[in-house]
Amino acid sequence: MEIEDFMLTCPSKKYLGVECLGCGAQRAIMLVFEGKFYEAFQMYPAVYTLLLFFFILGLSRIDKKRKYGSALWALIVINLVIMIVSYVYKHY
Repeated sequence: MEIEDFMLTCPSKKYLGVECLGCGAQRAIMLVFEGKFYEAFQMYPAVYTLLLFFFILGLSRIDKKRKYGSALWALIVINLVIMIVSYVYKHY
């Protein structure tokens, strides 16, 4: 069995035949864990800011004394911009 057998299927791609803004994120994260950093970026350019977002989100759950809201919102905006720009670049 391959790791891809356990990955979630994109409903948009499966039922509509259109990739969504998140298509490629799972594979890109797996490439990061395999040490294939450039390939991960090529697969999904927002992979590193997405991982940073989840790291800070987890940190905010552990460290209740500090406020992480502004950093999380900044990463949300940055991720959305990267995702939209890379989607448009990839398809047009």
